[in-house]
Amino acid sequence: MNLSALEISKKLKGTIEGNAKVMIHSLSRIEDAEEGSISFLSHNKYLPFLEKTKASAVLISNNLELSNGVSTTLIRVQDAYAAFTQLLISWSQDKKKKLKGIHATAIVDPSAQISPKAYIGAFVCIGEQTIVEDGAQIQSHTVIGDHVKIQKNTFISSRVSILDESEIGANCIIHDGVVVGSDGFGFAPQKDQAYLKIPQLGKVIIRDNVEIGANTTIDRATLGATIIGEGVKLDNLVQIAHNVEIGSHTVIAAQTGVAGSTKIGSRCVIGGQVGIIGHLTLGDGVQIQGQTGVIKNLADGSTVQGTPAIDYKSFYKSYAIFKSLPSMESRLSLLEKNK
Repeated sequence: MNLSALEISKKLKGTIEGNAKVMIHSLSRIEDAEEGSISFLSHNKYLPFLEKTKASAVLISNNLELSNGVSTTLIRVQDAYAAFTQLLISWSQDKKKKLKGIHATAIVDPSAQISPKAYIGAFVCIGEQTIVEDGAQIQSHTVIGDHVKIQKNTFISSRVSILDESEIGANCIIHDGVVVGSDGFGFAPQKDQAYLKIPQLGKVIIRDNVEIGANTTIDRATLGATIIGEGVKLDNLVQIAHNVEIGSHTVIAAQTGVAGSTKIGSRCVIGGQVGIIGHLTLGDGVQIQGQTGVIKNLADGSTVQGTPAIDYKSFYKSYAIFKSLPSMESRLSLLEKNK
């Protein structure tokens, strides 16, 4: 992309202060920007960088007052962070190549239905009766099983495994190393203390506009389906067990694990390294702080922290006491000696 500051300003409905003709060809952080790039300033702590930045243009919010003049071109917008996010989206879309066709090294079962507007990359394997719709992009070394459906404009990165019967919605993004449809963890204990594997005969259904981070795993259901709702965002290294259901627009950060048959509501925010046991129901709008262990149902709008999870305000009050225990113990010992 190669745009003038004026063109970017018009695109973002902003106003120019400085050289409107300066050309922009890259995006950068304000602290290490180079000439020809555009950056943004949304927090006062970065103000010192504005005075010495080499960026050719900087997005700043309308309400930000500057005490010193700057040499770079300023583009004032309603919200600098939101405006820069728009530029990131635009830049990334320009960089993506919309490819079509099937690479010569791909192995596609004759019964599969591949849209001529889709792309199948090098060394991809696609099984029987699988459907790949218009605009879908499947990158190299990915394995797609039998009877899989991948809907329009979904992007699947390299070394992904989408196993039998899985359904992937439209406009999804699935990053490197993701496994969708692996067997759920089902074993029945026997009298001889061995374990009998329970067949996992269900599937995974992923709705539209879902993004799944690298090396995340989503297990197929024992029966029925593991369901990931519309607009859900899963970070890297998340484990979703069999028969879990996640409501629309919920976000889950890295290294979180959700055990089997738990139902998570819509618009929930779940931090990193959270553990959630099986067969629970979490309501809509729940917020779970990082490293929390959830062992009971949570009502709509709950905010919890700690292991086991409690209301976050109670957690901080308890923590304030807990970290004071050593000094409290010393004072108690002193009181006992002075009796």
